[in-house]
Order: sequence, then structure tokens, then C-alpha cells
Amino acid sequence: ICFFKGLHQNSDRRFVGLQLLVVGGSFGLREFSQIRYDAQKIKKRLDPSLAAKLNPQKQAVILEEEYEKLKEKNLDEWKNIRGPRPWEDSREYQEQQRQKLSKGS
Repeated sequence: ICFFKGLHQNSDRRFVGLQLLVVGGSFGLREFSQIRYDAQKIKKRLDPSLAAKLNPQKQAVILEEEYEKLKEKNLDEWKNIRGPRPWEDSREYQEQQRQKLSKGS
């Protein structure tokens, strides 16, 4: 009987410790989740192009603006300039392109 009484007292202490852990953990979790939601609110501030993708009514306005910008450019006199390959040195390739353009001009 003495053995069971000791177990009962220890289990009460463990139970109180478990209660403190659960209650304290819930408050801690609430604080951490609040930080997470605050960070998500900050990230939700989108740039206009992403906002337009989400809102179709704004997208039409942006498409019209882009079309007007393209109408102003002269697309008949463009040159296709190849970029460097991954295995090529980009500075060296740019220098070669500059030399070709200066000889062609």
C-alpha cells in the first residue's frame, strides 16, 4: 500500500508538470504563430504585375499599358544578339560582340 501511495504522489507531481507544459506551450505557440501571420501579411504586399495576375480587372489595364509601350518602339530595326553560353566567359564574349558591332558600324 505504501508503494502505491508513493506512485500516486509522484503521478500528481507529473500531472501538474504536464498541465504546466500544456498550458505554457499553448501560450508559446500562440505567440509564435502570431509572428508567422504577421510575417505573411508583410509578404502579401505584392508588386503590380503579381497583383494584376491575381485580379483580372487590373490585368486588362496593365496589358493595355504594355501594348501602348510596344507600339511606341520600332520593331522593324532590331538585331538578334546572342548571349554567352554557360561554358563561355561572359566578359570575353561581350568584348567580342563589341568589336563586331564597332567593325560593322
